[in-house]
Amino acid sequence: MMNKMTPSEQQAQWDDVMSQMFAFVSDTNADCDMAHDWVCEMLNISSFVDNESAWDSFYDTWESAHNCCEIAGLVFN
Repeated sequence: MMNKMTPSEQQAQWDDVMSQMFAFVSDTNADCDMAHDWVCEMLNISSFVDNESAWDSFYDTWESAHNCCEIAGLVFN
C-alpha cells in the first residue's frame, strides 16, 4: 500500500501514474472523475482530493491529457 512507502517512493509512484495519464485518457476517453478513480486504483488509495498539491498535480495532468486528446479528435464530449 502507498501509505507504507517512504515519501520518495510515494512520489516516484505518483510520478509514474501521472506519466501514464495521457495513455489512459486517450484509451478510455476518461473524464476527471474516471481519471481520479483510476489513479486511486493504481495507488491503492481511496482518494487524494484533500491533498491540495496532489489534486493540483492530478488535475493539471488530466486536463493536459484531455485537451491534447480533444485536439487530436480522440475525446468526444
